Amino acid sequence: MIKFTKMHGIGNCYIYVNCFEEEVFNPSKMAEFVSDVHFGIGSDGLVLIMPSDKADFKMRIFNADGSEAEMCGNAVRCVGKYVYDNKLTDKTDITVETLSGIKELELDVINHEVVSVTVSMGKAELDPKKIPISLDGESVVGRRIDVGGEAYEITGVSMGNPHAVVFVDSTDSLDLEKLGPKFENHELFPERINTEFIEVIDGDTLKMRVWERGSGETWACGTGACAAVVAAVLSGYCKRNREIKVKLRGGALKIIYLDDGTVIKKGPATFVCEGEVEVPPIAR
Repeated sequence: MIKFTKMHGIGNCYIYVNCFEEEVFNPSKMAEFVSDVHFGIGSDGLVLIMPSDKADFKMRIFNADGSEAEMCGNAVRCVGKYVYDNKLTDKTDITVETLSGIKELELDVINHEVVSVTVSMGKAELDPKKIPISLDGESVVGRRIDVGGEAYEITGVSMGNPHAVVFVDSTDSLDLEKLGPKFENHELFPERINTEFIEVIDGDTLKMRVWERGSGETWACGTGACAAVVAAVLSGYCKRNREIKVKLRGGALKIIYLDDGTVIKKGPATFVCEGEVEVPPIAR
């Protein structure tokens, strides 16, 4: 048996395991198991909270298909809530080590519980070689590509993980179950891609649906919301140094793209439940 906590950041839900107390021997297979809504618990993936020799804590993220992700903006907020609410720290400013670097978190505490978290996500990467996207040039902004026989204009951004942002007239009419995998597995994206489909409401508000590599459509994506605001600024829809609301299926995030390229993200972190689950033989 292994103890777990289920948490979500505006609907982007993960199973969290405290690896100060528990040990997960096969996190890839464990992620596949716990994510299954019929035979497991039901989530977008698995997050391990671990000791770090570089930061206050370390986070490892595994998608629903078992692949390891470099970063998840919603998950890192929930890690901040977990470690404070469970008294692993008494600090309200903490650092978390991820595969995409160390993230700085500011915890908003009410009645001894974290209700929201502000994260300095680092600088947005625009070099296609580093995202990676197999296109030339110093950046990919509004570049037209063919996806499944249809033309789409993409803007490439890495927030520690790769994103392709597409501006559309309406997000509600999209069939992401068909369109999402075509982007995710496109030959231009050697490490697959997270794809954000963005409807511009006004200069301060974006509406977004997201297809995440390894997980499919999720109700929210923190790094995706950051990439969306970066793309909106580069495309002239929004301005730098201004708080932009990104409306997702599960709620809203507030994003600021600063002059120096740093992206700041603020949003809630919510406890769902906790319990014990038997580790299946395939994950032992």
